[in-house]
Amino acid sequence: MYFQVRWPDGSRSRCYSPSLVIADFLRPEQSYPVTEFVDLSGRALRIAGERVREKYGFFCTSASQQIAEIEDKAAGFAGEGSVTVERFER
Repeated sequence: MYFQVRWPDGSRSRCYSPSLVIADFLRPEQSYPVTEFVDLSGRALRIAGERVREKYGFFCTSASQQIAEIEDKAAGFAGEGSVTVERFER
């Protein structure tokens, strides 16, 4: 599942989750403070990565990479502003 987000500077990211669990943590058309978005998306992506481990025997590297990309992008905002989840794509 993909989820598109808009950052405080107006830029957009198309993010990937290997599991639909992301929809349990984030809502389309909802805005989150940057730090909350990092926390929620990270928690969801870790669960998604573990679901891959349970099924295939290894943690999903795509989930790890997406967490790192979100954290790197968020660091540029120093916790200021909000991130809007624009939509999910299956």
